[in-house]
Amino acid sequence: MASRIEDAFRADAGRILGAVTAYTGDLQLAEDAVQEAFLRAIAQEREGRAPANPAAWITTAARRIAVDGIRRARTAAKALPVLASEAIIAPADPFPDFAFTGDERLELILTVCHPELAQETRLALALRFVCGVPTADVAAMLLVTESTMAARLTRAKKRLHDSAIRFQMTDDQQVAARLGDALSVIALLYTTGYAAPTGADSRRLCADAVALARDALRVAGDDDTEACGLLALLLLTEARHPSRVDPAGELVALAEADRSLWDRRLIAEGEALATRALSGGGGDGTPGRFALQAGIAGLHAIAPGWEATDWAAIALLYDGLVAQWPSPSARLARLVARGFADGHDAEGVRLELDADEELFAGPLAAQAFAVRAELGIRAGDAHGAQVDLRAAIDRTADGAIRRHLERRLSAAGGVSGGGPAAGAPER
Repeated sequence: MASRIEDAFRADAGRILGAVTAYTGDLQLAEDAVQEAFLRAIAQEREGRAPANPAAWITTAARRIAVDGIRRARTAAKALPVLASEAIIAPADPFPDFAFTGDERLELILTVCHPELAQETRLALALRFVCGVPTADVAAMLLVTESTMAARLTRAKKRLHDSAIRFQMTDDQQVAARLGDALSVIALLYTTGYAAPTGADSRRLCADAVALARDALRVAGDDDTEACGLLALLLLTEARHPSRVDPAGELVALAEADRSLWDRRLIAEGEALATRALSGGGGDGTPGRFALQAGIAGLHAIAPGWEATDWAAIALLYDGLVAQWPSPSARLARLVARGFADGHDAEGVRLELDADEELFAGPLAAQAFAVRAELGIRAGDAHGAQVDLRAAIDRTADGAIRRHLERRLSAAGGVSGGGPAAGAPER
């Protein structure tokens, strides 16, 4: 059984780091202090003196550790601009007991999304240190090796530390300039949890992403169509969660999902937000990336069944999405939609997929082969589908997805296509 400190680390490490970084203005200093505070908490727990409220205790301890380090190094004016020299030299205790109040992660995400850093580095810093996504998963999402990502993160933290970058949420211009990156971080965080439906931290990551999306919309304002679209996308996707895994823990494809289990309250909220996002458009009246994705998720959510899905409308929305955001995942999902839309034969779409060689070489390779297999089944090429399913299985680490693909493989000899295989894009 996990200890209370371990539970606090999994659930609250990102929030604690956000609180301490907001206090010190220094990500590297805050990270070191939080690690030391967790070690002290573990030592107390082993001695039978576990804190009653681990998150609050660790946050307070980390702040004090950070301040002690600053004082010893005599660099308060440079490393702690938020407290300034007058606070440091005040005769009264300038660091009273701290009451843990919740979530400063959005502020920290905006802090590390500094324009002086490359966009990929900004996203990686936020995912790793604010959201707690393992370095290996961050590297996979951003298409680099784990060692390369680790080196980039170390360099970026040092640059933030040396520059003494400080960010305040009251600076509306900086919030607006960095919000797009923050929305991308939140979307990637949700995708990390969604992609591993049976993983231990899957639900936590998804819940964290939804909470951050709500906070982002609150900060951005209801008229920000992309913040509105992102929250809509996550709510509409989250609404389908109850049917995604069966009672035995096996993955259920969207085509076979029991839609009566879907959360109608989340769907209603998501639909309203998606409608607002799509109708608002961007500066030129064109819906943005998250608004378009929300529209796609909304069409899946309102369809009474798989066969009633409006694939033509979904394919049209994907055309718009790929035009402005031609990511590998968007391109692959567009081909899935085209494969089901009237007027597009499966073999023709499979040829389109084959022409996009990048999809088979990167982290989406397993999904690409799974999609190719389903297109092969629909085109009557059972042997080719079996070959592609084996290729997808070989490239899949998640146990639930592997088992689903193996079931599809055993049935591929005579079954007609019934929807994207597990691991293929659904939204």
